[in-house]
Amino acid sequence: MITVIGFSGSLRRGSYNAALLRAAGSLMPSDSELRIESIAGIPLYDGDDEAAHGVPDLVSRLKDAITAADGLLLVTPEYNNSIPGVAKNAIDWFSRPPRDIARVFGGKPVAIAGASPGGFGTILSQNAWLPVFRTLGADLWSGGRLLVSRAGGVIDANGEITDTATRDNIRRFMEGFVAYVRGRKQSTS
Repeated sequence: MITVIGFSGSLRRGSYNAALLRAAGSLMPSDSELRIESIAGIPLYDGDDEAAHGVPDLVSRLKDAITAADGLLLVTPEYNNSIPGVAKNAIDWFSRPPRDIARVFGGKPVAIAGASPGGFGTILSQNAWLPVFRTLGADLWSGGRLLVSRAGGVIDANGEITDTATRDNIRRFMEGFVAYVRGRKQSTS
């Protein structure tokens, strides 16, 4: 069984990216699962707060979930042509303390996807994430790209993907990522 942890980089209740994440979970290949987690409730990173109180319990739990999973899926919006602050804040917390970086991210297969109301489908945000995950030592999967543009036209008011071609793209993306993760897992066993 291949287990992937996924989270949306948006906290908005009607988030296109949360809808994309849910769709990815429903379109996983057999013998794999996507465990959806939430970054809601993670406080803003503050080194003084960390020194005084340590890593918050929610952050520790999510770090452990990422560590235990075979792969990580980040479904990211694009804010002002870049990374959304809440998602970057979560990743910053997940890298604390620095001695945990290798445990949480070292060699961890990571896939990045995203949905946006505009025509570019989060390509700039996805590109902006690459140096972040490289710095953390993650294994960025480059075998596919999932950019859902004009998301309002393919995601209905209930957060369901209504477009067959988009669902097929999500399915192929997840099949490719799971195959990559499976291959990496078999080569290290």
